[in-house]
Amino acid sequence: MAKQMTKSAIADHVAKAHGLTKKAAVAVLETVVQLAYKESKNGFTIPGLGKLVLVNRKARMGRNPQTGEAIKIPAKKVLKFRVAKAAKDSVLGAKKK
Repeated sequence: MAKQMTKSAIADHVAKAHGLTKKAAVAVLETVVQLAYKESKNGFTIPGLGKLVLVNRKARMGRNPQTGEAIKIPAKKVLKFRVAKAAKDSVLGAKKK
């Protein structure tokens, strides 16, 4: 299994692909990440990759797996990433009918 790309490796790849310095590429990546954090409340889309969305989860009943006791899980907000169809098709291959 191949290793995951690190932030440094991604910055290096972007820098080489666009003729930037590695420092400039890191700055671009950090700017995109900060913008995603700031705008995630409204939904933040990276075309072709996916979308960050804020989702409200309802309160529900759960179960403690160790004791079997029923517990109430409170409502909360969670951040989810929805992968774009183009990304799924690119990585997994298009579905056959």
